[in-house]
Amino acid sequence: MSRVAKKEVNVPASVTITREGQTMQFKGANGSLSYDVHPDVIVEQNENVLTFAMNASKSNRNDMTLAGTTRARINNIIEGITNGFEAKLLLVGVGYKAQLQGRQVNLSLGFSHPVEYVLPEGVVAEIPTQTEILIKGIDKALVGQVAADIRAFRPPEPYKGKGVRYDKGKGIKPNGEMIILKETKKK
Repeated sequence: MSRVAKKEVNVPASVTITREGQTMQFKGANGSLSYDVHPDVIVEQNENVLTFAMNASKSNRNDMTLAGTTRARINNIIEGITNGFEAKLLLVGVGYKAQLQGRQVNLSLGFSHPVEYVLPEGVVAEIPTQTEILIKGIDKALVGQVAADIRAFRPPEPYKGKGVRYDKGKGIKPNGEMIILKETKKK
């Protein structure tokens, strides 16, 4: 049995869970999400506690990892619909800035053209200053993917540290991103 799958998930009173076959629906204060449970994983609900186990008839290593992954994903769903997730990006460089127009983030990253990124459904961006982007949502994987997509336009370079980098925040990158600068060539 996976060590992660042995941990129980406590369900807050504000979250309602409905189940149809292998699909679980979670509804909370911030929204609703669904998750399709693998057939080899058993999820049991006793009042406000979810427990996870693998199917006893098919016990192999893959099922153990599936039980742990299912537990982690469901825990993230419950955390997301109660508190939400956020990722903060910093734009470091002269002239680097961001603007928000509806569901589109316009970035000036030192290219000869502006970079435009359309936010997917379920994710909201805020731009407190021109060099900060705050991405919020209830789906941890989607928030992380949007942050990674925006960072991929101009990752931090190792000589001056210019580019888009993660800042300290909760959830996605809790410790931020530390760029180790290389020393330039000397004559």
